[in-house]
Amino acid sequence: MTKADIAEIIHQRLEFSKKESAEMLESVIAIMKSTLESGESLKVSGFGSFIVKQKADRRGRNPHTGEQLTIEARRIITFKPSTVLRKAINVR
Repeated sequence: MTKADIAEIIHQRLEFSKKESAEMLESVIAIMKSTLESGESLKVSGFGSFIVKQKADRRGRNPHTGEQLTIEARRIITFKPSTVLRKAINVR
């Protein structure tokens, strides 16, 4: 599913214009992105949580040459689905 698909569903279900639906979706995504960029976690009730974690420097190696190198510290995003979402996915 793409952003265009989601905007189309918003258009159909909420009867906003296609342009308004796309703008609304872009606004929500921009808010989510800026929240995560600032290092805050994001919880969407009934859906799940996006958590920003810090990874430290670590040792690694180039698989082609075997050369040792340092993988620099970085931030990553993890997603933990809510119990409601997990149950909905596992219904048969």
